[in-house]
Amino acid sequence: MSPYPEVILYRYDASPFSVKIDNVLLLKNIPHSTVKVANMLPRPEITDFLGLTYRRIPILAIGNDIYCDTSLIVAALERRFPTSYGFGTIFPPKKHGGSRDTGLLKAFTQHYADTVLFNLGPVLLPWNRFPESFLKDRRTLAPNFNVQVMMDSQGKVMNALSAHLALVEDQLQDGREWLFDTELPSLADIGIHFTYNWLRGFPNTKSLFDERNNPYALKWLDRLNKFIETTRKDFPSRIALTGPDAANLIANSPYEPYDVVGFNAPEAARVNIVEGQMVNVVPDDTGTQFATTGKLVGFNHEEIVIETKGTMSNAIFRCHFPRIGFTLKGVQQPKL
Repeated sequence: MSPYPEVILYRYDASPFSVKIDNVLLLKNIPHSTVKVANMLPRPEITDFLGLTYRRIPILAIGNDIYCDTSLIVAALERRFPTSYGFGTIFPPKKHGGSRDTGLLKAFTQHYADTVLFNLGPVLLPWNRFPESFLKDRRTLAPNFNVQVMMDSQGKVMNALSAHLALVEDQLQDGREWLFDTELPSLADIGIHFTYNWLRGFPNTKSLFDERNNPYALKWLDRLNKFIETTRKDFPSRIALTGPDAANLIANSPYEPYDVVGFNAPEAARVNIVEGQMVNVVPDDTGTQFATTGKLVGFNHEEIVIETKGTMSNAIFRCHFPRIGFTLKGVQQPKL
């Protein structure tokens, strides 16, 4: 039996952010199971069995702790599966010495790669060919979503993506192997790679990947793809789980003690919340109407932790959300 808690990733194949976490798990050499979910609602594997109405994918469970948003998933995996226990790292040392740029890599990936850069990519999808059911689902994420506006913006977005790829080219022109000149690929490499590697498969992006314009950047993409493929050869196969089986496994797994995250009462007081209070947690950008409600049990500089209850399993789960990019509000309790 493994001394480490079970790791379960809820994902779907066409999700670029799922691929991002696939690669993080691979580079850190963390065995895990997966639950395949639909690319749109409903997702009873999550909402009914885990009591989690947060709708973005992926989510990841470590034991009875469920982590939402890839920024927090990455941080949790690095903290809970450290190099001191034989796992890999996405914050490797620099080739020429010096301390690791952990905070900078997190900020770069979350506030540039995952948002500024990635948010351009979906505009290039063939929105005029998707069924109405899929478009309706995406409107629940972004109420101002408009197919014609997206299609009309594709030329402008291609220009923006070209300019961003030129920045990657600038970073690599000194001949470095990885973006932050680290010994191995870092979170920054994974963060930029998953967007451009995804876009590379689009039929309308061929001109973006012209080797005459960005030779260093394209060689870096190929180098990281080869690194990932080579690493995968020695990586254990993922075990596929059903939603009920995964929920049962998570429900019967240990959770991290609450004092590890702790509760920062002075910071909580700024938003008028207290430990043990029922709260809503909602993302600030998309899916704002999908609040997750639960009992607040943890609150520190990096994360919010609430308890939820599965409607099908009736089990308690600990759900973690990032502090940055999410809003926390107390729930008005009805008077008896």
